Amino acid sequence: MKLVQTRAKKDENLKKVELTQALLSPSSKYGGLYAPKKFPCISQELWSELADLKYEKFALEILKLFKFDIKKDILKKALKRYRSFDDPKNPVELKKIDKNIYVNELYHGPTRAFKDMALAPFGEVLSSLAKQKDEKYLIMCATSGDTGPATLNTFANTENIKVVCIYPADGTSEVQRLQMVCMKGENLKVIGIKGDFDDAQNTLKTLLADDGFKAELKRESLNLSAANSVNFGRIMFQIIYHAYTYAKLLKDKVIDENQSIDIIVPSGNFGNALGAYYAKKMGAKIGKIKIASNKNKILTEFFNTGKYDLRDKKLAKTISPAMDILISSNIERLLFDKFGAVRTRELMKDLSKNKFYKLKKSELAKLQEDFVADFCTDKECEKFIKKWVKKGYAIDPHTATCFKMIDDKSINIVTSTAHWVKFAPSMLKACDMQSKDEKQGLKKLAKKLDQEIPKSIKKLFNAKNLHPDIVEKDSVKDEILSWIKQ
Repeated sequence: MKLVQTRAKKDENLKKVELTQALLSPSSKYGGLYAPKKFPCISQELWSELADLKYEKFALEILKLFKFDIKKDILKKALKRYRSFDDPKNPVELKKIDKNIYVNELYHGPTRAFKDMALAPFGEVLSSLAKQKDEKYLIMCATSGDTGPATLNTFANTENIKVVCIYPADGTSEVQRLQMVCMKGENLKVIGIKGDFDDAQNTLKTLLADDGFKAELKRESLNLSAANSVNFGRIMFQIIYHAYTYAKLLKDKVIDENQSIDIIVPSGNFGNALGAYYAKKMGAKIGKIKIASNKNKILTEFFNTGKYDLRDKKLAKTISPAMDILISSNIERLLFDKFGAVRTRELMKDLSKNKFYKLKKSELAKLQEDFVADFCTDKECEKFIKKWVKKGYAIDPHTATCFKMIDDKSINIVTSTAHWVKFAPSMLKACDMQSKDEKQGLKKLAKKLDQEIPKSIKKLFNAKNLHPDIVEKDSVKDEILSWIKQ
């Protein structure tokens, strides 16, 4: 199976590329992305067979269905990265916390966030391809808090790979920031920018399309790629855990083959929700994919009105910083899947030029067949956190946004994207607890919950800041080139 460009002119033949090409060069024509045009369909009989497999083998079977051009031994090696998670045999924990409410805990990897689920194996695939081609790569990522630590962790001290991570200097939690600036690895460069995540993401996209920048890198024998979900390699691994959840519920007889589940996703950049949509297209019986936003409710407005309007929007800082995003890159792949490359190019061109586009009524109706959306204020999130901590279960401020969309009549799968330890001040405030510093606060809350703080988090507070640079966004290019040429 090949991937195709998401944007095209009328009557233009879509360029088809192998997955390996899309992984190493993720930007396509007209500033677009790459996406599948069709998906393998899993029969009910096959779902029953897959349901008996452990996660690693399940993931391999799903990937094999796509018939991509990556060798099986590379995929097997990549999936072994899950053995570094809390449970080496099962990186995902699905917990029932109430009648019809299940939490899909995706944060049991090295950096305690769901991004490990995709970036751990993705890092192995990308580095294997680089070695195979005997080429060197600069992998770039922009982060709102979780992609950065996971990217740095997966590529640290990897041969043939250098990594640059761009983050908003005042736009992440303190633990997220420490995870980045204290990360060891001579091949790593972390840059804070004076701006928000959208500034970081726009800087990344600009550099990915900058021929002059790429020419400078070529002179240093470096090719350019990205670890953000603009790269389909990220999405590929995110399909799997949604499919696995459906298969597990079938196996455990929570549902039968005629029943569906609703998946609720705290969403900023939309990649996690897109993975659920693709799993649905492959045959997982998912009723609605529910998009939970915070005060930056751009996606809530989009799925309810068909308008994507940035004209009067200003990014608000919330207690769920990884969702403080206004430009959701992966919406483009959804537009492409629903309406084709020509219409996607029109819409994305309008967004770039006018900071606005509006779907037709018929187009919005198509989206609403699969998606519903709502948003949660910080105060509402705090109430949900407090309620569940009292019951002995901790949810982080991103996961908390999902609880507004619970439907008692459905099987609800809450997608939990981060461990609560990454957001101690917000957790303490929600629970009416006070502490002189974040470290002490973590200890107090852990004691209340009868939990251990992960060692990787504990040691951050005494770690050395190895990446202190904070620059204007316009200086990022020069900062990178200066580092590369050292």
